[in-house]
Amino acid sequence: MQQRNIKTRKSSLSPPRKARGQSTRKPKKLVKKSKASDDKTVKTILTLIVVLAFIYLLKSPKVSPALKKELSAKEQLAKQIGGSIRANAMNRFKTMKNDIKGKIEQGKQKIDGISAPHLNPPVPYLPIFSKIPNSEALIQDVLNGKPTIAGITALLQKYLDDFHNDNMRLSENRASPADILDSFYTIAKRHLKPFDEAYRNKPIFPIREDDSIFLSLASYREHLLKDTLVYAFENAKHPEKLFIGAVVQNCFGKVLPDGTIDPSGKPCKTGMEVIGKNAQGRDMTKISDAPVDKNGIEDFCTDEKYKHFCENGQVRVVYVHETESLGPAMARYHASKLWGGETFFMQCDSHLQFAVEWDEKYRNEAKIAKSYPKVILSSYPPGFNPGNGNNVRETPGARLCFCETKVEDPNPIVRINTGRGYSGDEPLPTQIPFIAAGFFFARAEFLVDVPFDPYIPWCFMGEEIALSMRSWTHGWNIYAPRKNLIAHQYRPGRMGLPKFWETVTRLYGQPAMNSRLQGNVIKRIKYMTGYPDSRLEQIKQQKIEYVLQDIEFYGLGKERTRDEYMKFAGLVVDEPNAALDCKHIDWCNQGTMT
Repeated sequence: MQQRNIKTRKSSLSPPRKARGQSTRKPKKLVKKSKASDDKTVKTILTLIVVLAFIYLLKSPKVSPALKKELSAKEQLAKQIGGSIRANAMNRFKTMKNDIKGKIEQGKQKIDGISAPHLNPPVPYLPIFSKIPNSEALIQDVLNGKPTIAGITALLQKYLDDFHNDNMRLSENRASPADILDSFYTIAKRHLKPFDEAYRNKPIFPIREDDSIFLSLASYREHLLKDTLVYAFENAKHPEKLFIGAVVQNCFGKVLPDGTIDPSGKPCKTGMEVIGKNAQGRDMTKISDAPVDKNGIEDFCTDEKYKHFCENGQVRVVYVHETESLGPAMARYHASKLWGGETFFMQCDSHLQFAVEWDEKYRNEAKIAKSYPKVILSSYPPGFNPGNGNNVRETPGARLCFCETKVEDPNPIVRINTGRGYSGDEPLPTQIPFIAAGFFFARAEFLVDVPFDPYIPWCFMGEEIALSMRSWTHGWNIYAPRKNLIAHQYRPGRMGLPKFWETVTRLYGQPAMNSRLQGNVIKRIKYMTGYPDSRLEQIKQQKIEYVLQDIEFYGLGKERTRDEYMKFAGLVVDEPNAALDCKHIDWCNQGTMT
């Protein structure tokens, strides 16, 4: 219904540039004719006239046999001359065609990396922790404005190696939260700050206008990663336009002093498993030894059916030891840096199923929204439905219209909730005030306007309200897609799957260490979103100003104000409880804003 609008609408975000493959030669040079060329054209025409005359005379009954014989000989000579001229003309045409093709290819290569930055040079996806050849030079190229996916991967590897080494030292000395935070911020400023500074307010790579999609996957000890990749590629209408950026945080085994990994499994553990009830009817739990985690990238990339996607550079990966798992917000920062110029950016969890042609349908849904191109699609997808097998049945989408604050949490902050769903016959997607970190879809300019924050480690709750407020104040409107095109595996505690905060407790050997670390870091988000207990003077009194590192670059935008967002989202400051209170917003549930 809206196809014409979709095709003709132009993005105001990307500056005009040369069409892909456009030659830089002046048109007049390509069509200019020489005198010799004109003479040969005349000869060709005359030859054809002579041949036609000979054929007419040969077929005429009044022509004598002697004349026919003479004419036949001349016909053969004329054909030879004409054939030679035609052959020369074809050769000249082929030469010109190849020359133009070569110029086009040269033009592609001159556009900084647009032809496939992830392939120059190729990045090893296996074995795990493979070092990038010539890594230091590639890192310097990245910092000097000559980016490659290989150089970016090498930079992230170097940062994670430094953090791993310092983490091991801290874990052996029962470090305090202040020592651990100081280590993190020092290493992040050393490696990540200059990287982000080099590409502030501009994309790392030119954005390709080919409808390609970059899928950001943050995976923590994930047993469904291969399945997620299979569903994504199998069900995409254009799998050749799908590119993955995966951050694989696994227990690969014990890291030995020389940096090699003992794959025996030690010290891998399960999550908290519920094993029964005690006499009082409460859950009894335990944590057990476990084998090394499955590497979904290895399982996918060694499968004969799918390995060509990896060989083509469509699967980019950064491996992270379980001990350096810093929570979903940091993992998503790392994954976002594996983007290579794709048109669209999509972030989701690593335990999903996808509907048929999900890629095309999300693209069209974004383009049909009234605010396109500054549109973000987001929702909480429904859970796996065993009755559907491995298929996702398209159902009406739901809007993110509610929020709440659980004051009993150790570090209470706004949580997002789902509101009323679509009826199924709406002509357009409607606006909502919140983004779900587990799924959103936008044009890649989003990464320029709302870059991921490298200074929020160990945070779980809080990233969604920060992302929502930052995006909206930067001028991006958030929409609920009208159809659910993905399904999510929701994970109750009884499944016994590992959680990153359990790793933090084991690593540092101190109970509730993750909550203690998060209690400081979350002040950054609370400061940004306007919590009354996290104003600048209070942060200074607590002597934790470091949590506001570079906040001006990862904070709110200037298109709209925080107060405007608070009114839009139904948020009010609750001074007595030092919280944000969530009010009912009718416009969102009723779907009145398109």
